[in-house]
Amino acid sequence: MTETNAAAPAGQISGNVLFYNQPEPLNPTAHKGMGVKRMDGPFGFARKSNLVPLTVAEFQLAAVTGPIIFVGDDKTPLAVMGLNHDENMFVGENGMFEAGVYVPAYIRRYPFVFANDQQAGQSILCVDRAAHFFAESNPDLPFFTEAGEPTEYTQNCLKFCNDYEMERQKTLSFVQVLKALDLFETKEAFFTPGNEDGTPGEPQKLADYFGVSLERLRALPAEKFLDLRQSGALDQIYAHLLSLVQWDRLVALAMNRQMQAQAGAPQAANG
Repeated sequence: MTETNAAAPAGQISGNVLFYNQPEPLNPTAHKGMGVKRMDGPFGFARKSNLVPLTVAEFQLAAVTGPIIFVGDDKTPLAVMGLNHDENMFVGENGMFEAGVYVPAYIRRYPFVFANDQQAGQSILCVDRAAHFFAESNPDLPFFTEAGEPTEYTQNCLKFCNDYEMERQKTLSFVQVLKALDLFETKEAFFTPGNEDGTPGEPQKLADYFGVSLERLRALPAEKFLDLRQSGALDQIYAHLLSLVQWDRLVALAMNRQMQAQAGAPQAANG
């Protein structure tokens, strides 16, 4: 298990990580008297992100909400939570997720994140000081006690981040197995709008991504297929494949909301 530290030297972390604008190592001196405030709608930071990283352990839970796709050379698994790059369809203006929607662990761990300290050979717990619920003073949930020890809240967050990191490593291994078996193929998602006369319109592309090829999966040698089944990877593969039908759900949701918005828009004055 990677060694972690919740009381690292003060400073800032370089790099670009989704949601994190000002991450810095959590430190009892630099963050004395600081913490977070409780909010009724804490997920407002995710409203502008339609693609959220997933760990493989989350596939079966996330599949009921939207498509699970793989992107980039690293084949990073992502939960699709909207059709537009700047819109998460499931987070309301009140900063809450809709009931019944799976909230990825990547979102739930915010504002904490691990950063690797190459010289020390350990991971450092960091916090995003730019988080809208970060409290410079009088926090509801302080990071440290008066004695400078991590509070129960911080210890729980550290454990959550540790668990997340272990699942992230398992996800990397899962992807490597799929790569080694050459199971990935490029896929496309399309939407066919209807014309006013009821005929199908011109198909519109929604996304290009990587996914598991069902044909290649079925063509695997029996022993390779059995290995996937025994390791549990086959369950996650099927969860990914089944999730792809959710493209239609996202389109239906988007169309329904568009019609509701149009119906609620004020009518233009006549004349």
